[in-house]
Amino acid sequence: MSPNIGIPDKDRASVVKILNALLADEYVLYTKTRNYHWNVVGRQFNDLHKFFAAQYEEIDDVIDEVAERARALGGHTVATLVEFQEAARLKEHPGQYPGADEMLDNLLTDHETIIRELRADGDAAASKYHDAGTNDFLIGLMEKHEKMAWMLRAFLEGKTPARSR
Repeated sequence: MSPNIGIPDKDRASVVKILNALLADEYVLYTKTRNYHWNVVGRQFNDLHKFFAAQYEEIDDVIDEVAERARALGGHTVATLVEFQEAARLKEHPGQYPGADEMLDNLLTDHETIIRELRADGDAAASKYHDAGTNDFLIGLMEKHEKMAWMLRAFLEGKTPARSR
């Protein structure tokens, strides 16, 4: 049954497409963060192992929230690894096991990318697709990513980011 919530079907479908791209990005970021949790080494192993776990647990909650938002709008979610890979704007780096600082920098770059996408997608949801609820939802997620990015920057404080090297 199609939701009768004051948003035309065409606009709801467009918002679900935005949410599916976000869902794919979140899943890639979750996987990358989990990978780094498993593969981090060095003096900061214990701190980073726990830190990465806290971050992927938060991202896991976000994944569920995004999928449920898409379903609440009457859409379906991408839900296979192939679909995630095709829909994601973030990229993975198979077979690469960077050092701890590069791991942190890679995750920071991805969070900042998601933040920029959330800002643009939130604006589109509100102004182009007339969905204030999804706009509010996306802004809330943006704030979560801003906090996670801040924590990553705190670990990197005083170090030259890999992207600048």
